[in-house]
Amino acid sequence: MLENNGPPASGTDPAGDRLSRLSAASLRINESLDFDTVLQGVLDSARSLTAARYGVMTLLDEAGGVQHFLSSGMTGEEAGQLWLTPDRWELFESLTGISEPVRVPDLVEHVRALGFTEFSIPLPVAVFRFMASPMLHRGARVGHVFVGDREDGEEFTREDEEILAMFAAQAALVIANASTHREERRARAGLETLIDTSPVGVVVFDVRTGAPASFNREARRIVDSLRDEGQAPEDLLGLLSVRRADGSEVSLREFPLARVLVSSETVRAEEIVMGVPDGRSVTVLLNATPIRSDDGEVESVVVSMQDMAPLEEQERVRAEFLGMVSHELRAPLTSIKGSAATVLDSALDIDPAVLRQFFRIIGDQADHMHRLVSDLLDVARIETGTLAISPEPAEVAALVGRARSAFASTGGRNRLEVDIAPDLPLVLADRRHIVQVLGSLLSNAARPPPGSAVTRGSAGEEGGPGSSVIRVSAVEDGVHVVVSVADEGRGIPAESLPHLFRKFSGVQSEKQREDTGLGLAICKGIVESHGGRIWAESDGPGLGARFTFTLPTVDDAASAVRSGHSRAPARSLRQGREATGEQVRVLALADDPQDLRYVRDTLVQSGYVPTVTGDPEEALRFMEEERPHLVLLDIMLPGTDGIELMGDMLEVADVPVIFLSAYGRDELIARALNMGAADYVGKPFSPTELSARIAAALRRREVPESQGPYMVGDLTIDYAERRVALTGRLVHLLPMEYRLLTELSASAGRVLTYEYLLDRVWGERGGGDLRPMRTIVRKLRRKLGDDAANPTYIFTEPRVGYRMPKSQTVETGES
Repeated sequence: MLENNGPPASGTDPAGDRLSRLSAASLRINESLDFDTVLQGVLDSARSLTAARYGVMTLLDEAGGVQHFLSSGMTGEEAGQLWLTPDRWELFESLTGISEPVRVPDLVEHVRALGFTEFSIPLPVAVFRFMASPMLHRGARVGHVFVGDREDGEEFTREDEEILAMFAAQAALVIANASTHREERRARAGLETLIDTSPVGVVVFDVRTGAPASFNREARRIVDSLRDEGQAPEDLLGLLSVRRADGSEVSLREFPLARVLVSSETVRAEEIVMGVPDGRSVTVLLNATPIRSDDGEVESVVVSMQDMAPLEEQERVRAEFLGMVSHELRAPLTSIKGSAATVLDSALDIDPAVLRQFFRIIGDQADHMHRLVSDLLDVARIETGTLAISPEPAEVAALVGRARSAFASTGGRNRLEVDIAPDLPLVLADRRHIVQVLGSLLSNAARPPPGSAVTRGSAGEEGGPGSSVIRVSAVEDGVHVVVSVADEGRGIPAESLPHLFRKFSGVQSEKQREDTGLGLAICKGIVESHGGRIWAESDGPGLGARFTFTLPTVDDAASAVRSGHSRAPARSLRQGREATGEQVRVLALADDPQDLRYVRDTLVQSGYVPTVTGDPEEALRFMEEERPHLVLLDIMLPGTDGIELMGDMLEVADVPVIFLSAYGRDELIARALNMGAADYVGKPFSPTELSARIAAALRRREVPESQGPYMVGDLTIDYAERRVALTGRLVHLLPMEYRLLTELSASAGRVLTYEYLLDRVWGERGGGDLRPMRTIVRKLRRKLGDDAANPTYIFTEPRVGYRMPKSQTVETGES
């Protein structure tokens, strides 16, 4: 805070002295362009110029509402009480409606005269002298400066009023410049982030030197595939040779890059091969655009290059797919043709038993062709988002039982050990498709390890000698039921795990290649269409594998009654809003009009009220005005980083955000989830999957109906109002901090494991990084004044998790 080292501002101050102090204050607030620094400097200088003990500044948004509220000379508690003054919006409107400076001897009397009869000042003063001045920039009000209670106890003078008005006019210009600087920095940072995270490599070359001025992450990755360890990218340029589409080849050792660039040739979508002397090469699709100065000289060249390896891999997979389909169709057709020809061409009577065998071969091969065609159709429907899923309440035990019977009837001989918790809630499942998933996982688990002998038992007998054990388990985990199928078979190499659920991933064993190679891809599509997830775990080859998937639970009180639970019925956001006649509002933002129409129709059919837009600025305004209960957000928007936009949205309202992504890069999805996203949906998606994921995200925000505010010591958490207070003072929490705190307090008295919290708060399963969680806990403790060594609110259970003590309101109710 700036000190007032000059004499008190009074009517006896010489005009020259006032102007000198005003000039000095103006210079101070012009020293920085940092927005927050400028705001604090303006307010402190206003107090110093008028010898005021307290100061408040408000900045207005385009609609005239208070966008920023800043105080000086007050404690945090005093500022909080002032901000929470009853009828504060009407009061601010009255005080900020001024177009000229205002000076009153007693603020309390002045405000009560305006009709706010209950108004009082939360400050230790008997009479609060008050003065205010608007800040005008280009004729428009951008904010106001308020000062109060002169340090000498006297009233403010006309000279004080004049100097405050002159300073406010200068401050408005400085704040406008700082705001413009901030927006430019944000735009530049957004553009840099967009370029750096682009899947296309971008390099900017300086024409004079031929050296790269900048390059993004993808360009660095492409270059790293060619350069030796420790070799600088600039050194690599001298060794590169470039073969163009017309067959011509340029060696940069013989023809310096600066001479190539100065030719100012514009290249559009040309496929070139870059190579180094040891034979390594990479094929890219290249664009080059010269950037010219005002006088027409080429200053730099922007080169974008797309690595063709993924496209070449896609082409290889397509060729393998055509070969697989041709082989799979040709083999049964050959058997059918051969059997039919034998029967038809035989000159002698065929023994009836032999004839039946030929017919059995024809029937079996026709069934095999039917399964292949069905798999191909399922994959096509999954990829186009048209797979028909009809979920309804179902018992997990019944689904496992049907899959077990089907497995045994098709020749499965492995011993099955089923471990299903007796009090599982019902799940929302399409019975036929989930039994198909379980059957596929059981068949996959039944494949024997290399070199093992398989002994066939009699029909219907499980677990013949030499057969391995398959374990099927199911447990409740929050709003999902987790189903696992584990085997003791071949196991899976760690490097193959991320590719298992892709079509024809190339990681199957020879035994696995006896089927179409589509089974796990179909399982993934079916599970995700239910709003669940599927993943695989293995300790390595020969050590078995575990496949796990989740299904959403049925959200009604009947499941709790059926399972014998005594817990209070939970009300979802959607149920709660419908009970009060208010529907659930969903905001959707995407740049593709066709995507927006599809999402809007899906939301309407699912009973939600959609608001759709393709403009990020408009979306932020809708967040303010409409207050949606959930946001659907495209992760890649032109000119905007979707993840950063989510951060801006969460500052307005803490609501679940689900990303819509056709961008498939795991690091982007992980970054989105770490930054607070509730979930993501890969494009294309079915209406059923989108609706299921929205319902699951809303269920995670459930609060038991009977659960009142959480109170322990000085801490109060009001779930209904989503407010946290400490000794009556509001505590400002970021969305992720509030989410973790409510998760712990809602389960007060119980230890929540790290794994459980990672799943519930961050949406991660199994082996997630604990560092973000520990960082959030440290921040929470600091904001709550909690000592980790001697905690009052958040207790650490070493190597297990965290817990909070039971609420005092609960304990009182139980006594």
